Amino acid sequence: MLLRLSEKGKYASGTENRRLVWKEIVWPLILELNQVAFTLSEYQKKRDEVCAKFGISLTVTSRGLVSLLQKNLLYKEKDLYSIHYRLIPYMRLKAECDYATAIKEVRTK
Repeated sequence: MLLRLSEKGKYASGTENRRLVWKEIVWPLILELNQVAFTLSEYQKKRDEVCAKFGISLTVTSRGLVSLLQKNLLYKEKDLYSIHYRLIPYMRLKAECDYATAIKEVRTK
């Protein structure tokens, strides 16, 4: 079966959703708050800003957030989301932490 170049497989689009949510919503929110955790309402506010800015749907961002939870970059407890403990030094330094760096840190033992 041949795919057109513009079509992406489910794994590629999942990765793209994760990268977008991490780069544009989660990591900037962590740096703004200067905390390892954020509430659902804080996330939603930031998400709405980003969706309006880039013209993307809420579906893409919700899939991306769930995917970040599945990859263990984020942990959820009630309405509170927190980053993996290995990412805390990046937050403290206010360093840029792209998705590739974050996933590498989380998977490194």
